[in-house]
Amino acid sequence: MELTGIGVGRGIAAGPVKRMPEPLAEPTDIERTAEAEAEIAAAKVSLAAVGEWLRERGVKAGGEAKDVLDAQALMAGDPALAKDIAKRIEAGKTAERAVFDAFSSFQKMLEGMGGYMGERAADLADVAQRVIAHLRGVPAPGVPESDEPFILVAHDLAPADTALLDFTKVFALVTRDGGPTSHTAILARAKSIPAIVGVGAGAESLTDDTLVVVNAATSTVTAGVSRADVDAALVKRSEWLEASNAPITDGALKDGHKVPLLANLGSPKEAAGAIALGAEGVGLFRTELLYLNSKVVPTVEEQAAEYAAILAAAPQGPIVVRTIDAGSDKPVPFLLMPHEENPALGVRGFRLIQDHRDFIEDQLKSLEIARVQTGREVWVMAPMIATVQEAKQFADLARSLGGYKVGIMVETPSIAALIDQLAGIVDFVSVGTNDLSQYLFAADRMNANLGALSNHWQPGLIRTLARIADGANRGGFSVGVCGESASDPAFAVVLAGLGINSVSVSVSQVGAVRASLSALDLAKAKEVANAVLVATSPEEAKAAALDALSQL
Repeated sequence: MELTGIGVGRGIAAGPVKRMPEPLAEPTDIERTAEAEAEIAAAKVSLAAVGEWLRERGVKAGGEAKDVLDAQALMAGDPALAKDIAKRIEAGKTAERAVFDAFSSFQKMLEGMGGYMGERAADLADVAQRVIAHLRGVPAPGVPESDEPFILVAHDLAPADTALLDFTKVFALVTRDGGPTSHTAILARAKSIPAIVGVGAGAESLTDDTLVVVNAATSTVTAGVSRADVDAALVKRSEWLEASNAPITDGALKDGHKVPLLANLGSPKEAAGAIALGAEGVGLFRTELLYLNSKVVPTVEEQAAEYAAILAAAPQGPIVVRTIDAGSDKPVPFLLMPHEENPALGVRGFRLIQDHRDFIEDQLKSLEIARVQTGREVWVMAPMIATVQEAKQFADLARSLGGYKVGIMVETPSIAALIDQLAGIVDFVSVGTNDLSQYLFAADRMNANLGALSNHWQPGLIRTLARIADGANRGGFSVGVCGESASDPAFAVVLAGLGINSVSVSVSQVGAVRASLSALDLAKAKEVANAVLVATSPEEAKAAALDALSQL
């Protein structure tokens, strides 16, 4: 039996299945018999206990996992949720039911927002499960234990469960739900392990101890295999790990054709890993991540200090900084952004200049202070550009405030169609394939039901990338890709063959992408790209690329 989903990476793994335990049963909606004060007190104790447990686990996990767990701890300590729970108890609900209903209400609100906030709804559900388990005095559902390596299968994975996974035992992740930007997919990339997300109902057929082969390159989970099949897959896994740990060199094809290998960063602490893996600069620094929890507008001086720390820590080479990409799935409190019926199509990214020009100017001024202070080469780009006029508006503004190379993100189909008209206006463009897919296919990239349309092997996206590369190369300015697609080693080869000049990838994928690029020359990369361009489905496109690469 073979199941398909969305593969993360090109890795392969095999072994017996271990399933995550099912969630706790929903609390019965019966009238409370205990005193309201006692139930409210019990709920407060459980919320506090879960919050403390999450913080402690975050300290042990460290890194990006700590940030995620700290965010969950804040959910458990949210005063608004505690107040809502107390009101429901006073209205006659039990503590368990009040917790369930309050968290469910908040969860639905996040799901309605979609995007990044929609993905966080699963994190909120996990907190609710842990609080209810504490109220019941039973263990919360957790990761199964095993003496031998296994393949973890789940509906989806919560941050608290994944933060301390033992990856000497967990060889791969398979989830029924989730998309290419779900927490599970992000974790798999960060840990460089294969994952298949969004498998759907078929995942329910994967019972404990069933032997499976997980192939992220082909996006398949093959069940009912023999021990010999497992052993063969484990040999391939060893070869893949060895290739990913190849000697550090600059990004280039086999014939020396340069494809600079840059890193996507969200904070200074990620820089050390990028340097260790040989990243040649930063292809995307997401500045909005500095502001997501800020309720007060930061001063120019405060921003300059943050940027200086980032620039000083970053790998040598150019540092491409994206101006604030607030809006849609990334609300920033101090911008006081109004509710929009369709925020993904609303005021986000560079469109904020309509009402928040001062902040965008301050951001560019702060970056210039940091650039001068550190002596680093800084490129700036604006997100959500839709017209040539907007591109010129940003380019003129940025050049008036700093000594930057200036570019834009290509995320909207409209600017993708006008790339050749940017000649003389920008120094570079960077393609964000996550958002470009969302707008190209009119499909919310965080909607698991539409995950297939977020697949970067979609022929419509690949042909659009070919036109972007051609337009930029003819226009005389550089073109890079910084979306999740560039972190797929096989797809990075396609990008090089299409004429993309550089790729910016997740830190954990630098080694794997370097190995993939160095395996073939430019002529062969173009052959791979041409084979993919005639495909009529994502499955056919990926198969064409893998087939061409397997002939090397």
